[in-house]
Amino acid sequence: MRTRGVLFDVDGTLVDSGYIHAVCWWQALRQHGHDIPTALIHRSVGMGGDQLVPHVLGKAADDMDADELSALIASHDALYATYWDRLQPLPGARELVRRCHDAGLSTVLASSASSTELGVLRAVLDLDDVLDHVTSSDDSEASKPDPGLVEVALDKAGLQPHEMVFLGDSVWDVQAAAKAGVECLGVECGGTSEAELREAGATDVFRNPADLLERWAHTPLGTSQKGHDA
Repeated sequence: MRTRGVLFDVDGTLVDSGYIHAVCWWQALRQHGHDIPTALIHRSVGMGGDQLVPHVLGKAADDMDADELSALIASHDALYATYWDRLQPLPGARELVRRCHDAGLSTVLASSASSTELGVLRAVLDLDDVLDHVTSSDDSEASKPDPGLVEVALDKAGLQPHEMVFLGDSVWDVQAAAKAGVECLGVECGGTSEAELREAGATDVFRNPADLLERWAHTPLGTSQKGHDA
């Protein structure tokens, strides 16, 4: 079957924000009395906050109630908001989404960001004229690696899992895509290695969106029914 659409993760895939999130989670956790190595936090970025916090805290999260979790997530969000005006697209991000649109592929931002944060990311990307659909954390109660948001994105696009490709930067993206039955391509620009992404199930891995564009003809996007010749 030919590819008919692309689901794009945003943080770390299209926007250079992965390490910023890691630092903001590190600071928020410290504000709430938890000293967690930044490397562990970074490897967990890509999960929603509701899953990242228990993941990095381990047993220490057992005594945390819903109000404490919400307060910690709010601390991260407030810290991250101070970086909004400095966020930048990753190399080739805008060009890749536009290329997909011009090739006749349905383009969907499959983000687990809040609706407010997603608005900021969309402004950074400046691609609303070529986006067919978007998702936010408001669309699913469960965050990645749960497949809920991927399934919502598929539903919005009106396509079947075998007709879509997911592009993400974390193992949690790959796992969420796999659970939804969607092929996942990985990018290393969020800070996760090719080996880790492939081990999680990514069928191919690129340095960044620009690298994918350079290799377009040999990807499921370039061989799609309506795709352009390289």
